[in-house]
Amino acid sequence: MSYSSQSSASWMQKLEEKCREQQMAYPVYQIVSDRRGGRTAWSSTVTVNGQNISARFWYDGQYVDNAKEDAAEVALKHLSGSTPSSPAQSRRGW
Repeated sequence: MSYSSQSSASWMQKLEEKCREQQMAYPVYQIVSDRRGGRTAWSSTVTVNGQNISARFWYDGQYVDNAKEDAAEVALKHLSGSTPSSPAQSRRGW
């Protein structure tokens, strides 16, 4: 079974492609940290089209790249009009 390159692309790659298609500036990532007891948790924000969008989760330092992927996923779904953590809401008439 073969997969298209689109499905195997990372969220960061997909977000860059979406920005290119919509002629927006490329996404800018920022890593953020939060000291929690004796450990530090890491997350990410991404700026897309003038909006700062935060990742949903915090990660251990060795998984900081996952924080960027998480932020990219949230941003891409935001640009597409859906939220990644909740099911799509139907728009039915009353």
